[in-house]
Amino acid sequence: MFVPAGVHQPDIQRRQLDHLAQAGTDLFEIGLPCANPALDGSLIRSAYHRALVKGDVIDRAVGAVAHAASLRPTVVMTYWEPVRRHGPEHLARLFADAGAAGMMVVDLPHDETLRWHHAAHAAGLSAPHLVPRATADAGLRAAIEGASGWLYAPASTGHTGYRGPLDLSALNAFAQRLRAASPLPVVSGVGISSPGLAAHVAPMVDAVVIGTPIVRALLSDPAPAAAVTASFAQALRTRIGTAPDV
Repeated sequence: MFVPAGVHQPDIQRRQLDHLAQAGTDLFEIGLPCANPALDGSLIRSAYHRALVKGDVIDRAVGAVAHAASLRPTVVMTYWEPVRRHGPEHLARLFADAGAAGMMVVDLPHDETLRWHHAAHAAGLSAPHLVPRATADAGLRAAIEGASGWLYAPASTGHTGYRGPLDLSALNAFAQRLRAASPLPVVSGVGISSPGLAAHVAPMVDAVVIGTPIVRALLSDPAPAAAVTASFAQALRTRIGTAPDV
């Protein structure tokens, strides 16, 4: 489950993570806020804005990662802007020391890839890549070169929070291309807006990340967030390891 760091006070965030873990979360993806999250839709942008206004974003994110990692395996998702500003080596070490297993920089610039890989490796972090769905065969090798941990295949070609239909056949074909090009596990998220969609996506990949439906609950009325998590967890567990429907 994706949870943006720093939106609530630390004690509230810890309780939320506890409830999500108890409801069936297998892995946490903690979002490190940034001012211009290009992949994200309005809801996660709003969550990041609230966190940035509160300040102490790095400290809050490190605290969230440390608590999440005490409950379930935990990774970090962020953008290049905070990594550049705080320094790749420093930030990688901070989150590794907090217990993160990996850190995905969504918009990692090509000319900074080697530096980031070195920083992550030195800190003991996996450095997965998000691979755009539009990546042609000719560019696939470059898009995944040096990645570790997993490859992220967006389920939608739009922003996070997309609630329309998914082209499941295209997603399945893309996941197969990634598997043919790399031994790394394939993870999918973005646009998986319902337990039903999650159940369709699950057989195509190794893991599914649910973000906006959880964030919506955490922002508006945190009480239902555990129930939302449980419904997705149940849908995923019934389909992981089964044959795709397409």
